[in-house]
Amino acid sequence: MTRVVIADDHPVFRRGLKALLDGEDGLSVVGEAADGLSAVSVVLELEPDVVVMDLHMPVLGGVEAAKRVLEALPSLGVLVLTMHEDDELVFAAMKAGARGYLVKTTDDDEIVRAVQAIGAGEAIFSATIAQRMMGYFTAISSSKAVVFPQLTDRERDVLELMASGLDNTSIAHRLSLSGKTVRNRVSAIFTKLQVADRAQAIVRAREAGLGSPS
Repeated sequence: MTRVVIADDHPVFRRGLKALLDGEDGLSVVGEAADGLSAVSVVLELEPDVVVMDLHMPVLGGVEAAKRVLEALPSLGVLVLTMHEDDELVFAAMKAGARGYLVKTTDDDEIVRAVQAIGAGEAIFSATIAQRMMGYFTAISSSKAVVFPQLTDRERDVLELMASGLDNTSIAHRLSLSGKTVRNRVSAIFTKLQVADRAQAIVRAREAGLGSPS
């Protein structure tokens, strides 16, 4: 039996969701909370398998509530069920550790299946959210691929560590390379970037968004 806690500040919605989930195949609603702080308390007390969490709640928001319960119960499945689907909230929830994100306009059957799936250890996102996540990560991957395309992947790794302030010995240790290999990579980087020394290479790297100042 998958034990579920519902955290939402709208009592009518909580009652409706409880009626939908409680008694469904393999599901049992064991607790409710009307604000984020209460949600943390209820979840830590009852240790359910899944918490269905709204994001905009009084006292403590859903993102922070999710962070707190997952710090204490890492195996807990958090399903965000909210009216909001803007990118900032979506990725804040994912960063907090939520394994699912649905909007409240989702069909009842899909909500039930999502809770069951998350209780079984899966991750569930609505079609629109999944599409936007794919677009976001594809954009990140593409932007990284075009930074200094003349460098090999390993040379780019070395350059990023250089730009973060690491010396050759530290880079060798971080990348599990020999000191000689790192020196050769650094020399190749200088040649390909057409810079005279390490300082110039670091400036170029930071201008391109690699590394960070010490």
